[in-house]
Amino acid sequence: KNTAYHEAGHALVCRFLPNADPVHKVTVIPRGPSLGMTSRLPTEDRHNFTKSYCLAAMRVAMGGRAAEELTFAEFTTGASNDLKQATDLAHAMVCQWGMSGLGPVSFGTNSEVFLGRDFAREREFSEKTASEIDREIHRFLEEAYSDAKGLIQKHRALLVAIADELVEKEVIEADRLDAIIREVEGVSAVPPRKEVTPARKPSEIAPEPVGKGERTRGDVQPQPGRIVPGTT
Repeated sequence: KNTAYHEAGHALVCRFLPNADPVHKVTVIPRGPSLGMTSRLPTEDRHNFTKSYCLAAMRVAMGGRAAEELTFAEFTTGASNDLKQATDLAHAMVCQWGMSGLGPVSFGTNSEVFLGRDFAREREFSEKTASEIDREIHRFLEEAYSDAKGLIQKHRALLVAIADELVEKEVIEADRLDAIIREVEGVSAVPPRKEVTPARKPSEIAPEPVGKGERTRGDVQPQPGRIVPGTT
């Protein structure tokens, strides 16, 4: 049941955050080392991340741990990967992407120095700056956890309903998740869902028009004893 509440926390936070990727499926069926999974389906191909998207992703990652604390007043090791992802994201926001209060600065490099048996990364900033970086990373993570916890507290009955459904059915699709929200909190409580833009199949892409007098590659006829590029 811990896993059910853990995944229910992820799904609940994700569903109510407008900048997070939409929930696709929630399951408590074990897969490898994972005891459950909340699958999200991006609405479009992402080649870069906005700050609002990163903040939402951290809050979704904290949803499982927050649900465990509110339900059982205890923590489990199930949140270890979530905490790692959130910490890595916060570190990148502060040190690489200039998304913190420290300003548009990139701290450190990826170069490594061999010291005896271990590798150590070079640091190009002072101890004071290192302390400020630590504070910013902790601030991002603490705020993410606080917001996730507050959202779950606000929808506590919904958390229980989602977890009970997972215990009984093991899998919840996106449509069923919305149905549970309507049953527990009413129709108006269901947040608008982002529409996923489907990728077009090659057969659905119209070929480029050929100008008058131009020939396509298929029109090229190789002469005997002559090799034409692009033909076999």
